[in-house]
Parts: sequence; structure tokens; C-alpha cells
Amino acid sequence: MSQTVSAYRDTTVAAPMLDVELRQVSKVFDGEPAVRTIDLGIQQGEFFSILGPSGCGKTTTLRLIAGFEQPTSGAVLIQGRDVGRVPAYRRSVNTVFQSYALFSHLTVWDNIAFGLRIKGAARSQMQQRVEDALRLVKMEAFAKRYPKQLSGGQKQRVALARALVNRPAVMLLDEPLGA
Repeated sequence: MSQTVSAYRDTTVAAPMLDVELRQVSKVFDGEPAVRTIDLGIQQGEFFSILGPSGCGKTTTLRLIAGFEQPTSGAVLIQGRDVGRVPAYRRSVNTVFQSYALFSHLTVWDNIAFGLRIKGAARSQMQQRVEDALRLVKMEAFAKRYPKQLSGGQKQRVALARALVNRPAVMLLDEPLGA
């Protein structure tokens, strides 16, 4: 029995815009390829995981998207805009690192509010958004505590809230199941 495979594509419907797109991106450190040529497209609202063995370029790929590294070649686009040479602080990207990177001298509330403060958010807006983020990660009762007073899972939730409160176009999680 023969089988015919037909690929039907409705060309009357526009393809959805990609929130993150890597076009022929590579990264080389000291002559050693960390990320070999990669093409990748992630749509808005999509949850996307990069899996692979240690040293295969997963974190480097995240760092390229976030702007902590510049690609050796290729283009990094966020919402259709080439951001390959745009510094991290100018991108609408938040990263939750494997180490969480919480400020030990700040309370949970102040850790979450940090990005909003840097951006000059109004006090009332900051108050509402931090409270919303605390509620989302179920950490309202811990707002006045310091990171050293939290468990690993609680620290992870604070780091997540700190990223979400800024309402980034893209949120990156490095080793999200590592806690």
C-alpha cells in the first residue's frame, strides 16, 4: 500500500509574529564554538525548553537572547527587532538565573521592586505590581523577610516574581528545575 503525504498550508492566514527568533546564530569563545549555527523561533505565549548535556550551549543561547553575550554571527530578534547589538538593559527580557541572584541586603519586597525602582516607576504602581507579584507566587507573608531567611524554593519564587513584575516581552529561566 502506498501512502501519499500532503502538506497543506493556508497562505491566506498570516504566520504569527515570533517573540524570539534566532537566525543563523553562532557564538565562539577563544576559537571554540559554544553555540553552533542555530535557527530558532518562539511564538508569543509559548513555553519553550532547551534540553541537552552539559556544555552544549543552552545557557550561552539564553545569554545571547538576554543580551549578556553578542553573537559571533547571525541575528537575534525580539518581537521582530534585531537586538543582537542592543545591551541587556535595553531589552524587554528578564532572566531568572540558576543562582537566583537575590540581593541579600534587601527584603523580599525590595528584591521584587528593584527593577521597577531602576525604571523609575511611580510609588503607587510599584506597590500594586509588587503586591500582585507576591500574591502570584504565594509569598505575601514573606515580604519583610531577607533571602537568608528563605528556603531554596522560596528564593526561586522571589526571583520569578522579580522577573514577572517588570512584565517583560520575554522571560528566560536558566535551569528552572534546579531548586
